[in-house]
Amino acid sequence: MDAVTYDDVHVNLTPEEWALLDPSQKNLYKDVMLETYRNLTAVGYNWGDRNIEEHCQSSRRHGRHKRSSTGEKPSEYTQCGKAFACHSYPQRCERIHTGEKPYEGIQKGKSSAHHSSLQMHNIIPAEEKPYKCSQCGKAFSQHSHLQGHKRTHTGEKTYKCNQCGKAFAGHSHLQMHKVTHTGEKMYKCNQCGKAFAYPGYLQVHKRTHSGEKPYECNQCGKAFAYPCHLRRHERIHTGEKPYKCNECGKAFARHSNLQMHKVTHTGEKPYKCDQCGKAFAYPSYLHVHKRTHTGEKPYECDQCGKAFAQQSHFQLHKVTHTGEKPYKCDQCGKAFAFSTALQIHKATHTGVKPYKCNECGKAFAGHGHLQLHKVTHTGEKPYKCDQCGKAFAYPSYLYVHKRTHTGEKPYECDQCGKAFARHSHLQLHKVTHTGEKPYKCDQCGKAFAYPSYLYVHKRTHTGEKPYECDQCGKAFARHSHFQLHKVTHTGEKPYKCDQCGKAFAYPSYLHVHKRTHTGEKPYECDQCGKAFAQQSHFQLHKVTHTGEKPYKCDQCGKAFAYPSYLLVHKRTHTHWKETP
Repeated sequence: MDAVTYDDVHVNLTPEEWALLDPSQKNLYKDVMLETYRNLTAVGYNWGDRNIEEHCQSSRRHGRHKRSSTGEKPSEYTQCGKAFACHSYPQRCERIHTGEKPYEGIQKGKSSAHHSSLQMHNIIPAEEKPYKCSQCGKAFSQHSHLQGHKRTHTGEKTYKCNQCGKAFAGHSHLQMHKVTHTGEKMYKCNQCGKAFAYPGYLQVHKRTHSGEKPYECNQCGKAFAYPCHLRRHERIHTGEKPYKCNECGKAFARHSNLQMHKVTHTGEKPYKCDQCGKAFAYPSYLHVHKRTHTGEKPYECDQCGKAFAQQSHFQLHKVTHTGEKPYKCDQCGKAFAFSTALQIHKATHTGVKPYKCNECGKAFAGHGHLQLHKVTHTGEKPYKCDQCGKAFAYPSYLYVHKRTHTGEKPYECDQCGKAFARHSHLQLHKVTHTGEKPYKCDQCGKAFAYPSYLYVHKRTHTGEKPYECDQCGKAFARHSHFQLHKVTHTGEKPYKCDQCGKAFAYPSYLHVHKRTHTGEKPYECDQCGKAFAQQSHFQLHKVTHTGEKPYKCDQCGKAFAYPSYLLVHKRTHTHWKETP
């Protein structure tokens, strides 16, 4: 066995590490090293004619100064070829590659890859956090961590990249950034071959193979692979929103959401698609958009094999298999698969609509709804169907439209087996089984399954008709009626029946028409058993059982089951007479 050398027992701290230690930690460092040297002396190690304490204090400075002056890096680690100024550093490097943590801390059995890390671990008990931020009150176990945190308040960025000039608050962040210039990725996953610039990134990546999720939410039990994901998730329960916009005061639970929000103030979109010219605020948005051109769908469902271009769409799809809905409305008890859906739903109770269109002033409960609305002003429709030429404002609309040609119906009702091309249509259908109608009209008492239905219904009382035809000036209470009317001007009928050749303006019309060939009558009356091919005919029939007549004539008081009947009746009061 080789004799013990000075470098075997000496803990090397960089100048930056030493500068971040407070006086008590520096004293502890000195005490630990003195104790180590005394132990070596006791077992016969010869320090020459030098005083142990002098040796401890000066040799660290002398050795480091000598090597920094000459640039000498005598020790090299063979796995990655990296050279080091100190003999002990290659051992550290090896541990990064192997994952070895030979030094176990006395508190809670914590292990460390480096001896100096063990010393720092033993300096302060895990439970104790004596270093408090005077601005926000956050506490830290180490003084260096507090110093790093303080920069988040001051905005100080002392570490500058000498290639591009970008500045960073922490030295480690600068080191991470430097890799973007070199592109060096020396840490490889032994399962899939993917390479990473840092060992920490590799460790994080490995969990995608192992499926390990050690961090569990103590409120809902949901597990996460990383503590930062758990912390982010916990804000859903606490309602904490630490990231505030300094222009409008709006707060966010995630820093990324704040960054995205800021663009709504600047409107800056520096990232352009070189194929269609569409511009984006973030490179990630452009990256996802490019898949609409390439057809790439990297996210595949391991249950049904369906692939998706966007991870968010993939996550939405997964819920169709699990049916999990962990987000509950505390007012009506309705549950949702995603927190964003819950937030939008809550607006139906509060009436809060924070997203305003800066062109027409219309407000929306969800940011996505505002984005959809904005297209009504620009009229931009860059996504074209290659079969019928119909154009759409969003790739998702084109994707759904294509199902009218393919006949694909991926959304199936688990009660009756009926399938739908759209998820929203499945949700509408499910109400026919539950019969639930929580949204009531405060004027006539009529109840609806969805708030949007109630919203449209209220127009029958107010007379509001917001959809006006720019060709003939005719106005409509419903957008769908407006769309139907527009066809009377264009005469366009792109949807043809493959059996009789009859053409229709809308796929839904063709769908209903096909029943005349198949004889299908999906709408059955649960009172008399009579079946109908069209829902509207079924609704008319139901009145024969209920006798309900909610639409009253304000002149004679006569009541009718449907508003169309009332409209015809009103003509009897206008005394229309044919010319002889």
